Amino acid sequence: MTDKTVRFAVIGINHGHIYGQTDLMLRAGAKLVSVFSPEKELLPPYIEKFPDVKIAQSEAEILEDETIDLIVSAAANADRAPLGMRVMQHGKDFMSDKPGVTSLSMLAEIRRVQAETGQIYSICYSEHLEQPATVRAGELVHSGAVGDVIETIGLGPHRTNLPSRPDWYFQRARYGGIITDIGSHQMEQFLFFSGAKDAEILQSQVGNFKHPQFPELEDYGDVLLRADTGVTGYVRVDWYTPDGLDNWGDGRLFILGTEGYIELRKYTDITRHNGGNHLYYVNKEGMHYENCNNVDLPYGRQLVYDIINRTETAMPQAHCFKAMELALTAEKMALRRGNLSPDWDPAWD
Repeated sequence: MTDKTVRFAVIGINHGHIYGQTDLMLRAGAKLVSVFSPEKELLPPYIEKFPDVKIAQSEAEILEDETIDLIVSAAANADRAPLGMRVMQHGKDFMSDKPGVTSLSMLAEIRRVQAETGQIYSICYSEHLEQPATVRAGELVHSGAVGDVIETIGLGPHRTNLPSRPDWYFQRARYGGIITDIGSHQMEQFLFFSGAKDAEILQSQVGNFKHPQFPELEDYGDVLLRADTGVTGYVRVDWYTPDGLDNWGDGRLFILGTEGYIELRKYTDITRHNGGNHLYYVNKEGMHYENCNNVDLPYGRQLVYDIINRTETAMPQAHCFKAMELALTAEKMALRRGNLSPDWDPAWD
């Protein structure tokens, strides 16, 4: 590894995750150079948070800057993959917020361009990579603390915050559907904890049960899948977080092993009332609890290493794409329920 400092720029700040993405790169020692947003009204809070950043006047200004190594984006969901292809074709690496892709046809194009250019297309699955309890669970599983993994259950409830949502959030072709969007987190974790290279979707469904005024908004989804390792998984995502909860969602992950089990209460624990990052596990040695607030989060540091050394330590490229493929496949084949039309024109894919 050299003493090179990775220089990065931001294009697209349409989702609040861009603040976490920027922070993780700064923590890793990378230098923020510039930002471009077509929506000028989104810039002031970003500049307030990162006052040293230069405001670019166009996307091209950033893409044609040969001193920039990485582009980070949380553009509107459907805009991320086309941007990522332009980034890679300009000889730069790309880190997208999830979902990194919103259609299977676009995923095929992304895979082609990534293979042709050799650039990195990283998707920040933050509910794993930037979630301390999940990172710690990976360490426990890989150390054999609960034996061989047999099943995972991933739950991803979210709060809608409807007044703050942009128009594209209510357009299925623009946000990709609930399994594509939120569920991609759980698909990535299923692959990671099962040790799988591939998996099949056994059953999936989506619904709109609470928001009939938004006929393209899916507010519920679930998936049953099985890995090539034989591990089974269940995923449930929704937009039903009640106002009484102390944060945006009571995200959980359950991992069943042959010698024990793990439960993560990622963002809150209503029995403790003291924030998130709670990990519980039981094995032959007893019952254990860990507060994971101080667990190291290596993703940003590993991505910097990969950019400099052209390696895949942060996340194998095939794994990154496979998680999106599973989410997109489950979304496409899902039974549609509630206020959703039972038929959907698949032209968007």
